[in-house]
Amino acid sequence: MSAHQTPADARLAASLMLLRDAPSESGGGVEVLMLRRAERDGDLRSGACVFPGGVLEAADRAAYAWCLGPTDAEASARLGLAEGGLGYLVAAVRESFEEVGVLLACRPDGSALVPAEWAALRPALAPWRLHLHRGEHDIGALCRAFDLRLDLRNLHYFSHWLTPPGVPKRFDTRFFTVPMPAGQTPEADRAEAVEMMWTRPAAALARDSGYVLLPVTRCTLQELQAHPDAAAAHADAGARRDIRVTMPRRGRTRKGPRIVLPWEPGWAELGRLDPEGHHQALAEIVPGEPVRLSPRILRLTAPNAGTMTGPGTNTYLVGDDDPGAPLAVIDPGPDLPAHREAILAAAPRRITHVLTTHTHVDHSPGAAALAQATGARVIGRRAPPHPGQDAAFTPDEEPVEGDVLQLGAGTTLQALQTPGHASNHVCWRLAEEKLLFTGDHLMQGSTVVINPPDGDMQAYLAQLERLLHMDLDWLAPGHGFLVAEPHAVIRALVAHRLKREAKVLASLQQHGPATVPALVPAAYDDTPVPLHGVAARSLLAHLLKLQAEGRASESDGVWRAA
Repeated sequence: MSAHQTPADARLAASLMLLRDAPSESGGGVEVLMLRRAERDGDLRSGACVFPGGVLEAADRAAYAWCLGPTDAEASARLGLAEGGLGYLVAAVRESFEEVGVLLACRPDGSALVPAEWAALRPALAPWRLHLHRGEHDIGALCRAFDLRLDLRNLHYFSHWLTPPGVPKRFDTRFFTVPMPAGQTPEADRAEAVEMMWTRPAAALARDSGYVLLPVTRCTLQELQAHPDAAAAHADAGARRDIRVTMPRRGRTRKGPRIVLPWEPGWAELGRLDPEGHHQALAEIVPGEPVRLSPRILRLTAPNAGTMTGPGTNTYLVGDDDPGAPLAVIDPGPDLPAHREAILAAAPRRITHVLTTHTHVDHSPGAAALAQATGARVIGRRAPPHPGQDAAFTPDEEPVEGDVLQLGAGTTLQALQTPGHASNHVCWRLAEEKLLFTGDHLMQGSTVVINPPDGDMQAYLAQLERLLHMDLDWLAPGHGFLVAEPHAVIRALVAHRLKREAKVLASLQQHGPATVPALVPAAYDDTPVPLHGVAARSLLAHLLKLQAEGRASESDGVWRAA
């Protein structure tokens, strides 16, 4: 049973995607029926191209007795509800009839009406569209008047979307697919739907289509366009299980408001910082702009965006919301005067500690100048003698596993030694918020490079597994936004690494004996060629792990499966 609870300000709704195959002379492929909504002041959906649909009505329950297909209990189970699931299917059918004149109905025995029968019924059915729209009759009364049954047997549950918080009109909508029934001709009602069109998903998504698409419509069309025909798209909907609600969030950018989807960077952070959707939180990383993550945490991002650093290195200011409490900086970033000045300007009081997660050149070089400017004590592990390290880094103290730094009565940082990405890597756990400052041990939306000899894949995976046993609610990475559901993220990352390891071993078994460069095209055939140089370093890390486990061996740079 789904744990989803409809917010009090959201209305229950259903939408129906009528599918058909495009004419073969035009290339075939799936087409979906769409309509253009009427222009209305204050309506965010005004003029948008959408699928037929609308809100559930209390009168829809009166039609349950006139339905063929799932019972309410069966429909509710499919939708993850305790009850009332059948109402969504009835509403989807009713709205389709009201808006585009397509009625999913059959004889009482379940047999289909032939096209001639639909043609004969059309004039008599037409006034009922307006009757239903005005609430003068319910759709059960229509079935009784024409001795029909609503045919719900072939509706497939496709998706579940919830309008973002902060929007004046919110809808909790279930989407369904159904093949376009034979013998009926869609026609816009000219009230809710001012225009109607059959369209291929790719055509509707084209920049020059002229279609105004809501995020849910755009995402749905993107899913539909992956299928070669209507039957495949409908079958995909029928095979879906455990459909979760998708709720976009609203954020602000330098160019204005932006809708952020759950799989996009920043979505979880927006929910933490602006749960009511007031456009108060940033939906992008802006170097130099302070972001208050909690009363204890402020984030600043350095202006060093790049292929390996993403939007830039995150610097965190951490401490109690108390003028007399100590204040720590985690990862001062590169030694850039502009970034240092931004840190000093954002600090609510004197910085007393500068902490580093590791000594790669995008994380620690700013420590010395920041400490000189503030008198802060530098805490971090010395750099190993390998390329890409900040060899000049000179800490006042080297943390060990379990070290605790108390930054006021309500802010406790604990050091966790996490070798893997770097041999001297340390994560810092903020106990009061169950939040882990991960440095480059975990990154938002990306995997980290494990670069031997300092990088160690075996140690890295062991440390990831270790984090699964810790009480964590959030990750604060060295690059990108906050990350929610840490354990799910870590499990997915471990699975990804092990899947890559299996691919490396299979490539070695198939193409070996071979050198690392010779193995990269097979083991990383899903990685863009310009990144194969970086991929080669992670490939070597996987091979060294396999060697340590007795599953591979190396001689003079040539690798073979054991």
